[in-house]
Amino acid sequence: MAAYPVDPLRPDPAYLSFWRERHLCTLTTLRPDGTPHVVPVGVTYDPEAGLARVITNKSSAKVGHVLAAGPEGARVAVCQVDGRRWATLEGRATVHTEASRVAEAERRYAERYGRTPSPNPDRVAIEIRLTTAMGRG
Repeated sequence: MAAYPVDPLRPDPAYLSFWRERHLCTLTTLRPDGTPHVVPVGVTYDPEAGLARVITNKSSAKVGHVLAAGPEGARVAVCQVDGRRWATLEGRATVHTEASRVAEAERRYAERYGRTPSPNPDRVAIEIRLTTAMGRG
């Protein structure tokens, strides 16, 4: 079965359903030298807002890579895999410290992963404005 492109703002039901399942994901950012930095993360997908969200500590390398890209954000990808099924979302990531945005990212994380993140005053939200999606179901 070949990979297929998906409209990230209007995914088909099977693609969206896969993103609603509980899966560990990866986030790929670029280091200053252009090499990829790939780390495991929890990701939530909000096609209505055109966003994927990751919660993390403000001192993490991934946050540093996104901030280093400047105000327009960093080009990133998030991916999840389950056997032969996989899905990737790509876009521009920006870091947000506003309490309301972090709380929304935490709420969505709790909904997808079935547990409320422990309190962390250094938590930020990475929001990825989606441009591309693909997968294999």
